[in-house]
Amino acid sequence: MLKFSTTLAGFLWFFIRKNFWAFFFIQFFCLAWTLDNIAWPQVIRMIISNIEEYHGPRELIWDQISGVVMLGALMWIIIDVSFRIQGVLSARIFPKFEANIRMKMFEYVSSQTHSYFSSNYSGALSNKINDMPKSAHSMMMLLMTMFIPVLVTAIIMTIMFAQLYPMFGMVIFIWICLHLGICLKTSRRCQDLSDVHAESISKLVGRIVDSFLNSGVVRLFARQNYEIQLAHILQNEERQKYETALMYIEKVKVLLGITAFLFVGVFMTSLQIHAYKIGVINLGDLIFIFQGTVNITMITWWAGLELPRFFQEIGVCQQALSVMKDPIQIVDAPDAKELVVKSPSIVFENVSFHYERNSNIFENKSVTIKPGEKVGLVGFSGSGKTTFVNLILRYFEISGGRILIDGQDISKVTQNSLRSQIVMIPQEPMLFHRSLMDNIRYGNLNATDEEVMEAARNAHCDEFIQKLKDKYHTTAGERGQKISGGQRQRIAIARAMLKDAPILIMDEATSALDSVTERYIQEAIDKMAKNRTTLIIAHRLSTLANMDRILVFKDGYIVEDGTHEELYKLAGHYKKLWDMQNNGFLPEDVGEEDVEETNEEGYPNIHIIE
Repeated sequence: MLKFSTTLAGFLWFFIRKNFWAFFFIQFFCLAWTLDNIAWPQVIRMIISNIEEYHGPRELIWDQISGVVMLGALMWIIIDVSFRIQGVLSARIFPKFEANIRMKMFEYVSSQTHSYFSSNYSGALSNKINDMPKSAHSMMMLLMTMFIPVLVTAIIMTIMFAQLYPMFGMVIFIWICLHLGICLKTSRRCQDLSDVHAESISKLVGRIVDSFLNSGVVRLFARQNYEIQLAHILQNEERQKYETALMYIEKVKVLLGITAFLFVGVFMTSLQIHAYKIGVINLGDLIFIFQGTVNITMITWWAGLELPRFFQEIGVCQQALSVMKDPIQIVDAPDAKELVVKSPSIVFENVSFHYERNSNIFENKSVTIKPGEKVGLVGFSGSGKTTFVNLILRYFEISGGRILIDGQDISKVTQNSLRSQIVMIPQEPMLFHRSLMDNIRYGNLNATDEEVMEAARNAHCDEFIQKLKDKYHTTAGERGQKISGGQRQRIAIARAMLKDAPILIMDEATSALDSVTERYIQEAIDKMAKNRTTLIIAHRLSTLANMDRILVFKDGYIVEDGTHEELYKLAGHYKKLWDMQNNGFLPEDVGEEDVEETNEEGYPNIHIIE
């Protein structure tokens, strides 16, 4: 697991320290801006003083000021070279800095649980992962190239002014303290407003992405205007929060402007005139103080103009960092081993499971599926079939007991090795926006093109793929929307066939196919099921007639367990399901009066829920 702080400063330090010396030298050469703002007033001061002190012929004035001019030229070269070095270092380091942040965030979020992705907009998550490195870069550049050089410049100039006349240093020091104090006092409010604004942007982007991902449903129900109206509501909310944040910062800038006018414009100018009158400073000193004061005021005011963007970037980073604060609910044990399956048995041993705290719905129950056994899972929607499968895949963490595969506790093995031993064919397959070749090869990344095409032929994909313009190089579209539902299902089956795993799970895998193709696919699946432990969730009960066992689910319990013949003769819940079939399929649900409340036949009541 990644080790870093969930505070913004701690999070950024995690990445900065990896290239600490590079960032150190970037900051060092950024201080050339400080040198730039201090050197030229000093050079001008020395030139004016030398001219004021010179009483010889004018044609020889160059001899008097040539040393200072050459010093100025040297400063020019040093400053320019420093800026170029800083630019080169930044060009080398910041792309790596952004890439490291982006990939660490992607790795962390990718490790989240099944339920996490079901509860969050994918668009909002990707937006935050994209925002963090960009805003972190902008924030770091503002801090390193502007705010720190401005602060160092102000400190050095204050010291130099105080050496000429203590009152100069005192006025500038008081103004800097006021300026800094106002910024710090208002920074929390600015940051909070920026956080709120960033969250509103994430919600807006999430809504837009969600609408795009479901564009087919939007068109089918003619809801374009409705989606636009919803987006307008969130857009108005974002605009209002952005306006509130900017208006607050403008109020801060008005206050900063007033203090600058009073201390720098009025007090400092009056003090300079007074000091010159009483002979404390000469003309060169006067010009140095005047030019230095103008420089401090300009760079400080320039920094103030960038203050809104700095706080906005902090707000964006804080909001993006929220994805790193969500704890990962299911993690590998510190000593987790790779799951090695030789005899693919599945055992639920005194397992308890609940979705919500203090609501146990799977209490100390056990069931055993033998190696190579073909087991059907039946029941109405919401009866617990999918949860049973999800627990085997460790999509959820059980609260008690153990689930064993080949005698190995799945909580003690790595999640990747667990899922690598299971082939899952879902009812609604999802495809990547990549080529059909890549989508099928996802089952085995090392498969050759010929192995991919062989799997496609076995899944009866090849026949429609060959008719496409780009054949296997055709992109499936986002979520596979460029091809039909039945074609997506066949691609998913081909992908599963390419994966060599000892446990096979199917969730009504042929429901989207026509009857002829279904027969062909069923033959291919039967071949896949040989020598594999197989679990099949089915609403068409006739497909389970040849199963070794059938587990009958009702309200989260396994209420019956046996072969088709045994369960039918039992005349219990399974027989009721069989008799309720409509065109071979179970209805979605049934009234409580139509189903027995308890299992009177003594079968194990394993209580789970979907």
